[in-house]
Amino acid sequence: MDITQQGYVRSELSAEGVLNITFFHPNHNSLPSRLLSELVTAFDDAGRNAAAKVIVLRSAEHKTFCAGASFDELMAIEDFKAGTAFFSGFGKVINAMRRCPKIVVGRIHGMAIGGGVGLAAATDFCVASHFATFRLSELAVGFGPFVIGPAVERKMGVAAFSKLALTPTEWQTAEWGKSNNLYQEVFGTVEQQDAYIDHLCKNLCSYSPEALLELKKVFWQGTEHWDNLLSERAIISGKLAVTAFSKHAILAFKKS
Repeated sequence: MDITQQGYVRSELSAEGVLNITFFHPNHNSLPSRLLSELVTAFDDAGRNAAAKVIVLRSAEHKTFCAGASFDELMAIEDFKAGTAFFSGFGKVINAMRRCPKIVVGRIHGMAIGGGVGLAAATDFCVASHFATFRLSELAVGFGPFVIGPAVERKMGVAAFSKLALTPTEWQTAEWGKSNNLYQEVFGTVEQQDAYIDHLCKNLCSYSPEALLELKKVFWQGTEHWDNLLSERAIISGKLAVTAFSKHAILAFKKS
């Protein structure tokens, strides 16, 4: 089977009202366009589900939370139009998370790379394990974290985003992520992380849904233009991805 057609996105609602959205791909939980589209649908459906009180975004167990977009799809890009469509994928997921009227809790149990960092930044409350190291690797292959940039900058500030964007080969620790506001909490083990998420979600489910909705609006105030902004950023990446520099860098990265 074509590797881009493998993997899944699943939604599961608990009796208490916690909706777990789980994604999986055998290649380090990377996300091909098909799974990104399914994540958009999952968040849209969750927002309309009256029984869902809080959402937890997680990936299936692997040492990597998310390796970003599918490298196999990236290598197959041959023209600007295809490149723009490819890079729009994570932007659409971020906007779906932004628009979703429910609080989204992130469970980042392992490494996050590129778009995976964007997903973490787009949650409303992000809980990580000590193993949740991360980096933005885009510049190393000829473009930059343009699409996910607004989400990362909103959460971490310009200085931290600049450091990540300009040091694409350097891993940052989960503790550094917490000190720079990507993660709200970091725990030494995944077991401690999950226990805290259970505690947090139990409390959130007990609060006024109307109050949580209004807080969600407050949290994301000023991002109403992101549908257009992230599309514009995808155009930048789409142009760069088909340059000779990027093609050479992608091929070298794949062989390394």
